[in-house]
Amino acid sequence: MSRRFEANEIYPQSTFGDTIPGIPTGRDVEWEPLVDYRRNGVSETTIHGAVAWFAGDKPVHSFGGNVLCYGRSMMKPFYVKVFGKELDEACDWRQKAISVSSHNGTAEHVEVSQSLLSKSEWGLMQTPLDLPLVQFGRQVRRPRRWYNNSSGHHAALLKGCRLKGWSRVGYTLPDHPLFHDYMKIVRRYLGDDFKPLRIARDGDGLPTVAMTVNQLARCYAGLARSAKEDWIWEAMIRYPDLVGGFNRLDTTVMKSCRGQVVAKEGADGLLGLAIQHKDFPDGLGVVIKIAHGWNPQATWYVARGILGVLGFELRNPYPLKRQKAFLVPGIVPDRFVEQLARIPTWDEWDPDHDRWYFSPEEHSHGGQHL
Repeated sequence: MSRRFEANEIYPQSTFGDTIPGIPTGRDVEWEPLVDYRRNGVSETTIHGAVAWFAGDKPVHSFGGNVLCYGRSMMKPFYVKVFGKELDEACDWRQKAISVSSHNGTAEHVEVSQSLLSKSEWGLMQTPLDLPLVQFGRQVRRPRRWYNNSSGHHAALLKGCRLKGWSRVGYTLPDHPLFHDYMKIVRRYLGDDFKPLRIARDGDGLPTVAMTVNQLARCYAGLARSAKEDWIWEAMIRYPDLVGGFNRLDTTVMKSCRGQVVAKEGADGLLGLAIQHKDFPDGLGVVIKIAHGWNPQATWYVARGILGVLGFELRNPYPLKRQKAFLVPGIVPDRFVEQLARIPTWDEWDPDHDRWYFSPEEHSHGGQHL
């Protein structure tokens, strides 16, 4: 019989938040500035966060505190590893790519997601009703499960459960075999003694596990090291547009890096980079966490700087007619700082809209100096 919960066990008891022993809040973390936006040299907006680099199982660089957060959708490649063998034999490359996606919800994304299941199985999928992440023009959509950015991921997990002979009832619950086997995968990368401090329900309904930014980076270093052990790496770099979509950061990174980088965004404010690089033979994992949540433009600037010092060229994000962005040196290890300073966060055709190109001291108006 299920235990009955009291209200004080479900709802917070204080506007300031309840203190949980051993679990620091965002107020307790020493976030560092990663990017600041300046209008004619004066900083107006500063984006704080944390960055971690791991080479194999060894930390390389940490900036902004070893923050505890949830891996969210950034961990989808590891979830799908539970069904590595089953989906390899049963899916084509497009279906494999959509299985690790947080897609935009376009017609192509929905079509490939739906192809993973027969129509009679569609009702089993438990993604929340949602709208496409990106809509063009004056399209009008009603919320549907297939528009949810995790629909391809859920469809693949349901297919994997069927192929393994597992019940698909309760596949989103932490007592299902899917989650138990997912935790075995995670411990392959973090060690058998890893025990999450918290397990929460993700926005798509699946369990998400609390990890530090360092632990997430270690997982992504392992993803680079084990790239050839299954199909996940190849599927993501074959069809990056299915992993995210138009103008998505992870998709653009994978298109730009010649098959040597797998990237995956995660809410809220996460980007994971699994990097194959000659200087890091055991695999390099870099994770960016934005303190205030999802901010793809700021994350894009940070990712451009990090990838740039490693020899990869990622374009700047499309300009949004805002202030100029400037990176903080601490996002890279000390030996890369000089290279980072030479990577501009603007383009030659991208002028400053926030300054006049004359000196106001040298001009007068109505006989008065300005």
